[in-house]
Amino acid sequence: MDEWIEIERDERHIKRERAKARELRNTPYFRDLFAKGICRYCGQKFPKEELTLDHIVPVARGGRSTKGNMVVCCRSCNQAKKYLTPAEMILRAAEMKENAFQENNNAPHSDGAEQ
Repeated sequence: MDEWIEIERDERHIKRERAKARELRNTPYFRDLFAKGICRYCGQKFPKEELTLDHIVPVARGGRSTKGNMVVCCRSCNQAKKYLTPAEMILRAAEMKENAFQENNNAPHSDGAEQ
């Protein structure tokens, strides 16, 4: 899937939006979400030190640092998401599942019998 995502990075945009994100992190809205400690993606509870802010539409792909485009999530989910949108994450998971299914169906059977 990675091969069909083309990213044209605008370093000035990225720098500007990351600065905005740092400011938004300290607003009451996001402080409250960090205090609750729930990852938006996996739903697990974490100490606030283990949480990050994620841009739903990544900054590298033109996303903005706005309340509507940012969520609190755990480091693991943020790192797994990378530059993908949530829809693309679903497609990636489906692609991985399909690849695993195909690999299992193409593997030789241990009893030597043909299927």
